[in-house]
Amino acid sequence: MRAVLQRVLSASVTINGEVVSAIGPGMLALVGFRRGDTDDDMAYLIDKTLGVRIFDDERGVMNRSLAEIDGELLVVSQFTLYGDARKGRRPSYGEAMPPDEARVLYDAFLRRCRERHPRVCGGVFGADMKVALVNDGPATILLDSSRNL
Repeated sequence: MRAVLQRVLSASVTINGEVVSAIGPGMLALVGFRRGDTDDDMAYLIDKTLGVRIFDDERGVMNRSLAEIDGELLVVSQFTLYGDARKGRRPSYGEAMPPDEARVLYDAFLRRCRERHPRVCGGVFGADMKVALVNDGPATILLDSSRNL
């Protein structure tokens, strides 16, 4: 399981010209699921996402978590995080979890985030989404449940 976390001033998801989710200050999490991901992988990634300290404290040091700033979280599923472009020019998505399985994990990821944090929005799994954001910093963190990054 992978996530790209971006500290944002705002972010939104638009589908067919209609805004379906929008947040103010907080975090955009692009989340990808890999074949074989487990419940432990999900728990690890959720804990890291909600606990990572990428928000400034009163001294301007990144020392606060999403909860500490009362920020919002927008979670968007993105299978392309498992695109492998090392060979040729067209990425291979062989490591990405099949859509039917990934949808179940995405729904569970959202549900568990909502159980731990009161301000969570989501994209629409499998939809052609337009994701807009104003990156704050910029501050972008890459997480991987394999703990190799």
